[in-house]
Amino acid sequence: MNVKIRKGDTVEVISGRLEDKGKRGEVINVLIKDRRVVVQGVNVRTKHQKQVQTQAGRSINPGRIQFENPMDISKVMLVCPTCKAATRVGVQRDNDGARRVCKKCQAFID
Repeated sequence: MNVKIRKGDTVEVISGRLEDKGKRGEVINVLIKDRRVVVQGVNVRTKHQKQVQTQAGRSINPGRIQFENPMDISKVMLVCPTCKAATRVGVQRDNDGARRVCKKCQAFID
């Protein structure tokens, strides 16, 4: 599968929940088979954790844990490091291999 968004890229949310739309963040993880990405500070969920006793006698702290939930890769758009705009990504092949290209300013992303 050809995924044009990679871990460490800066992306902008183009659709989805109103509080997340327009936010920019760094990609933490890419789930290729599910076509989903985890973006830092976007799609944050709260999980309530119960206190659990482990076999070593320690307990896991109870409370509310916040974490970034994966979102569909079609809801985010790559931000070009050169022109700082959300853009589509092209692939240009040359002797060095395939490289990602910004469709707006034609600059290499890699």
